[in-house]
Amino acid sequence: MKLYYAFGSCGLSPQIVLREAGMTFDLVKVDFATKTTAEGDYLKVTPKGFVPALQLDNGEVVTEGAVILQWIADQNPAHGLLPAFGTMERYRALEWINVVATDLHKGMATMFSPFVDDASKSRFADGFLARRFAIIEDHLSRNDYLLGSEFSAPDAYLYNVLCWPVRVGIDMSGYVAIEKFMQRMDQRPSVQAAREAEGLPPR
Repeated sequence: MKLYYAFGSCGLSPQIVLREAGMTFDLVKVDFATKTTAEGDYLKVTPKGFVPALQLDNGEVVTEGAVILQWIADQNPAHGLLPAFGTMERYRALEWINVVATDLHKGMATMFSPFVDDASKSRFADGFLARRFAIIEDHLSRNDYLLGSEFSAPDAYLYNVLCWPVRVGIDMSGYVAIEKFMQRMDQRPSVQAAREAEGLPPR
């Protein structure tokens, strides 16, 4: 199995969850500018050209980070990375995965876009992202993790995306509960191993 990623991208979260599940995989770095890897043309792996992508041992390729997280969790139910199918807890977990994917992830992508000027990014951060951060802050002020007291797959995705604000100059110092969550995540062996494998410095 191979996980295709780009440095500092959203490929960090599936790597964390793969490690939490104890799965064996190879990391393949993608040059996002040229869409190439050490293997050659990345577009032959996925025509979308995005990361992450998970190539299974049978050759199938799963794309979209939120879907990859669910696939990993469902292959390893004993690890409790997502609640059981059909339970309300499962749908709560999917709610959080979608909040991270559609609001936070896509919102942060705007902050990295070369097509948006700095003034517009600043207004967007204040008018859109700050509200989303406040919702997360409120929830984490009452819970150690998104689903309560225990780690689950959505936490890896949230951690991944919350590593980005500092890179675009967003001040997160007022979000005390978020920082405590990030510190808890930093202590997980899966997170430490994933960051080291990507060559990411300590947060």
